[in-house]
Amino acid sequence: MTDTSTPGPAAAMATSDRDERLGALLVFLSAFAWSTGGTIARFLEADDSWTVVFWRSVFAALFLIVFLVFRDGARGAAVQFRAMGMPGILVGLCFASASTCFVLAIAHTTIANVMLINAGVPLFAALLGWLLFRDTVSRTTWAAIAAVLAGVAIMVSGSFDGRISPVGDMLAMTIAVSFALATVITRHFSGVRMTSAVCFGTLVAAAVAFPMSGSLAVSWADFGLLFAFGALNLGLGMALFASGARLVPASMAALLGTFETIAGPVWVWLVHGEVPSSRTLLGGAVVFAALLLHIGMQFRRSSKPVRPGVTGIPAPH
Repeated sequence: MTDTSTPGPAAAMATSDRDERLGALLVFLSAFAWSTGGTIARFLEADDSWTVVFWRSVFAALFLIVFLVFRDGARGAAVQFRAMGMPGILVGLCFASASTCFVLAIAHTTIANVMLINAGVPLFAALLGWLLFRDTVSRTTWAAIAAVLAGVAIMVSGSFDGRISPVGDMLAMTIAVSFALATVITRHFSGVRMTSAVCFGTLVAAAVAFPMSGSLAVSWADFGLLFAFGALNLGLGMALFASGARLVPASMAALLGTFETIAGPVWVWLVHGEVPSSRTLLGGAVVFAALLLHIGMQFRRSSKPVRPGVTGIPAPH
């Protein structure tokens, strides 16, 4: 005779713990996938950044469409796109801006500068939330925001010595603001489905890059790298995050997401010998310390798991 009784508290807790461990693994793997973006980009021989944006966006969009259809079926995927509404469209535009600026930025500055400036996204989101929606910001968070701005200023000051262009750092700030705005929108419109919004964003980025590119022709080696840059770095990373983030508290997702910030510059240093400047390291340390303080506050406040899509999202590049 089959037992159809409801599982007891111990069994439910074991299932919850197992799901949380799985979610943590998936979120970590998403951060790992995103951390490889700079390393892949440095292998590319194509000198037209808009061509890179186009092919990366196309491959990411195709991967995410296949993922949505596999997960939700063709009808379910179509429903997600139709149900996005204006908040989903705005989030998609934020991702289109951020992913485009990432490719343009790394042509003018170091991967470390881009990654470490973007480590402050959760705190920029707190600032934007206060400006746009008058969200409450604690004194400790204000102090962390001030520290992030100081750290970014230190990093940007290093771009005025002639070795790298300040344009790259300004584009990196645009990435951070775009992701912060996406975070604020998802916090206030919790019905936004991130995967479909990001997929929409990749389609927008491809549409913008198409007329801007000089030529879409690339070598076969670059074509393979662009597939990895779009489908695996951006698309797979987003799919892993979307699958795992719903299973873990927002603070844990944010903490696991810091792996991208740490690992991204390390991969580029080990593989390509791109060494961050002393000002980048100093400013990055200030930003990272402020981020960890902010995450620690989230851990203290969170008495129950909250969906990362509501409280904040990592920044895939």
